[in-house]
Amino acid sequence: MPKIIENRLIEEFKNKAFFTRQDLFEFFLYFEPDLKEGTFGWRIYDLKNKNIIRPIKKDRYVIAHMPKYNPGISKELIKLARPITEKFENVKHCIWETKWLNEFSLHQSSKRIILIEIEKDFIESLYYELKDRSRNELFLNPDDKDIDFYIAESDNPVIIKKLITRSPVVRRTEKKVKFYTPLLEKVLVDLFAEEKLFYYLQGSELMHIYENAITNYAINFTKIFSYAKRRDREREIKQFMTTHMHHLVKDIIE
Repeated sequence: MPKIIENRLIEEFKNKAFFTRQDLFEFFLYFEPDLKEGTFGWRIYDLKNKNIIRPIKKDRYVIAHMPKYNPGISKELIKLARPITEKFENVKHCIWETKWLNEFSLHQSSKRIILIEIEKDFIESLYYELKDRSRNELFLNPDDKDIDFYIAESDNPVIIKKLITRSPVVRRTEKKVKFYTPLLEKVLVDLFAEEKLFYYLQGSELMHIYENAITNYAINFTKIFSYAKRRDREREIKQFMTTHMHHLVKDIIE
């Protein structure tokens, strides 16, 4: 696609709250009167691949002027990710730490929880693999009692639990170690859905996290609501956003 058309497209739509697939089609028809649907589909793919536009829900887009979330990976995460990659190379998983959330939260927390999620058939195998190789305090599928009496008192717990199918994750490579981390959309939903585990990040703190994430990074709301639906939290999250940050989501949540 010629650069001049890409620039014209950005100028045309950059100040709009959102634009539709039909809006894009009509824009391209001006330059290509004989444009076919199949070719138009490739135009959209190319624009998304170049991070010129991004979807916010089905058939709605915005100009992608906000950066994608790409948190730094600590040495400890890499150390834990290495045995996962070595022993469970082709198994879907993800790993992250709550320290990432200090960027969004009102109060900087010294508490850090490391979360490792993996396909359910490999949970126990991963637990024993890490138990033999790590000095971290490990918790396998913790229940409310574990959270109240043990995790709450631990400075740096590592939690191993089941990865929900079709979770929004992305593959990364750090120090030659390839592993998966959650997309920001997954993190936001998990914080909301697991209020017991993330007890210290609820209330006004959760509102700040959501507002700052939505304000500062490119968010795919289709991914948020699709994953929230898989966690049976879609209606509650939409209500939470509408109540506390309506100005940010009024054009997205109908």
